[in-house]
Amino acid sequence: MPIVSARVSAADTAFAAVKNFYFNSRYGKRRGEPNICDFTFGNPHEMPLDGIVTALRQRAVPQNKDWFAYKTSEEEPQAFLADRLSRELALPFEAPDIALTAGAFAAIMVAFRLVLDAGDEAIISEPAWFCYEPMLLMADAVPRKVKLKAPTFDLDLAAIEAAIGPRTRLIIVNSPHNPTGRIYDAGTLTQLADLLDRASAKYGHRIFLLSDEPYRRLRFDGRGFACPAAFYPWTLIAYSYGKVLLAPGQRIGYLAISPLMPTDQRQALRDAMFSTQMALGWCFPNALMQYAVPDLENLSIDLAALTRRRDLLTAALTKAGYDVLAPEGTFYLWTRWPNGDADRQWNRLADRDVFVMPGTIMDTPDYFRISLTASDAMVERALPVF
Repeated sequence: MPIVSARVSAADTAFAAVKNFYFNSRYGKRRGEPNICDFTFGNPHEMPLDGIVTALRQRAVPQNKDWFAYKTSEEEPQAFLADRLSRELALPFEAPDIALTAGAFAAIMVAFRLVLDAGDEAIISEPAWFCYEPMLLMADAVPRKVKLKAPTFDLDLAAIEAAIGPRTRLIIVNSPHNPTGRIYDAGTLTQLADLLDRASAKYGHRIFLLSDEPYRRLRFDGRGFACPAAFYPWTLIAYSYGKVLLAPGQRIGYLAISPLMPTDQRQALRDAMFSTQMALGWCFPNALMQYAVPDLENLSIDLAALTRRRDLLTAALTKAGYDVLAPEGTFYLWTRWPNGDADRQWNRLADRDVFVMPGTIMDTPDYFRISLTASDAMVERALPVF
């Protein structure tokens, strides 16, 4: 018999491309070297925001004997976030609708376990964040993949509808979208809601929607944001502070239940949240991060700097023959290789110390992703290479 479980083996296979890239590729062997231009993952390449350091220092000083005791979702940050989220999304959230989690990873896994049974199906639109599939497999669920509509990478509503079957229980929507930077508008989300209502009626059970929104506050050119929870009541929202703060190693986020969900179903999810988080391995943020939520809420990485890097790279890449999709949000550039052989072109960049995220990791080999969290110095060095 195999040593590891079948679910772990399946998740390991799904993670293989990104694991190999991170540990064993040319990039994996050189990541961290100060002379490379690292446009791969959304990691910081400059010192953290001063406000994060100040908040954590202040909140580290104990105010009572329970300061570092076990913490679940604490009432004060829950109430604070319900108020802020209500104002931001114009929806009437209440404190029990908010489950504090160790980043969006934990929020997403909690959502999977809340609504999916073994063998249930979840639909993912590709290219997609490379963790959805292995996380679904670890939850004993079945990923069903559909393609976004290239070259604009809009949601393909017809493809989603065709993929829905009797075991479909969840649709995942990521907006602003990683890796393309698309923000899905109200019209698209209204159509999606209508589609899910019809499908739920057809198959006799409610299909849920997971709105993955870690880039919600990172939007370019004054663009707005439409939350699926405003259009489809059976929506769960996953959020992380790791992106807007560019501090992914300090884990804080939440899973929120749409306040428009019917009261009995909303309460059933609220009631099950604690047990789900506990049984999954204490999926709560540590005490310090929960205390710091009000301090962190209004902090953000420099959107003007991201915009400047976006514009510099877009101009250089376009001039060099690349096809760049103008991002509406996130901190990525989704770019098509100018011709043929993507591996050869990736290696030509690597030969010159420029590393990008190959689209093969997201099942879209003709494209690659550039993270704008690279430093200005990296951008300047990379421009002539591109």
